[in-house]
Amino acid sequence: MNQYIRIIIPITFILNTHVSHASSTDFKRWAVSAGWLHVMPQGKANPMHINTAVVEGETYGVDRIKNADIVDHATNLDDYRSGFAGIGVAVIESDYNTSPDSYVNSLFTGGMAADVSGISQWTDKAGLEAQDVDTLGLTLSYFPHDKVSLEIVGGIPPTVDIKGKGQIIASSYSEANSSGLLSSLMNGLIIEKDITVANLSNYKKIAEVRAWTPALTAKYHFGKSGKNKFRPYVGAGVVYGYFDKLELNNGLEQKLVDAGHMIRNVLDDKAGDALDNSGTSDGDPKVKVKVSDAFAPVVTLGFTYDISKRFFTTASLTYMPNFNNTATITVTDHNTGERLIKSKTKVDLDPLITYLGVGFRF
Repeated sequence: MNQYIRIIIPITFILNTHVSHASSTDFKRWAVSAGWLHVMPQGKANPMHINTAVVEGETYGVDRIKNADIVDHATNLDDYRSGFAGIGVAVIESDYNTSPDSYVNSLFTGGMAADVSGISQWTDKAGLEAQDVDTLGLTLSYFPHDKVSLEIVGGIPPTVDIKGKGQIIASSYSEANSSGLLSSLMNGLIIEKDITVANLSNYKKIAEVRAWTPALTAKYHFGKSGKNKFRPYVGAGVVYGYFDKLELNNGLEQKLVDAGHMIRNVLDDKAGDALDNSGTSDGDPKVKVKVSDAFAPVVTLGFTYDISKRFFTTASLTYMPNFNNTATITVTDHNTGERLIKSKTKVDLDPLITYLGVGFRF
């Protein structure tokens, strides 16, 4: 925030110094305007950084596992086709061919465990982008001099749609490390499986949020009141962004709940069900989304055109570079209070804003 204040103060000082020797004219000290504000975010999606409660490389119980997860995702299954392990592989493949959705016979899963990696933390290319939005803009200006104004820009806080880009994928890597008499015959078996948590691109919007973005700018106006009807201006300032009433898409929220069940199952030594991403567990995952506040510099240019001594029209183009915030998604087990998943991503807004309005001086 201090860096933006350091931008405004010198600009205001320079403008006032520049006009301090100008002759006084009969100009109005105050002006208000209202009009159409069109916001066009220019930012692109940033990677999502995801952390879970699973400890990287820790040994977790498997409990039960589907035959398909071994047949389709074991990368070294051929190494176990001989000896006593070969009998187990033959049974697994036979049961899979009979019923692809069946589970491995419990004779082979007693004491089954695996060293689990890949789902404790990872970074996905999936991200979030804000969409264009329209709202009613309002401005209040004070003129310490005919050529200088200080302006507060606001309006009706718009509800902004958030679009998702890409997929959230948990790339699980498990290596059998069992203690059971039969299950230990498969020790060293490696299962690699990409588990799709959510395809953000499948949703028209993944969330909506109300945006409060008041801005304070200092402007220099060319021309002279009472003489020039058309008066261009340039200015700079700072904007503050506050975001509330965030609502997550119901379909995406359910996908995140399912991901919470997946992590809960691993922690409860049911890694087989986690691999299947069954959407059930002994937990009660709840999703919470929070968006941080934001500050950014503002640069603007535009003009006013006098309709009469008091009424005028105005138009402007404004840019807010480096206007970004952080979206944080947490999935917590309501039963235990344990945080299962935490995901963060930067949302680059960087909007171009057009404004077309009518105003009144007094």
